Amino acid sequence: MRKNLMEILCCPVCKGELELTVTEESGEEVLEGTLRCAACSVDYPISEGIPNLLPQTACED
Repeated sequence: MRKNLMEILCCPVCKGELELTVTEESGEEVLEGTLRCAACSVDYPISEGIPNLLPQTACED
């Protein structure tokens, strides 16, 4: 994920601002890390450069 995408990304649940935590990067590319919503405290992982912004379901079987 390119760092400049932070300007346009928002939380898919509440539309709040996302905070980036980088654990591995290569230049301007974030390879591993987390996007955290400041408003609703939901974490979205970044794995192999791909952010997973799918809302988590509360379904437990």
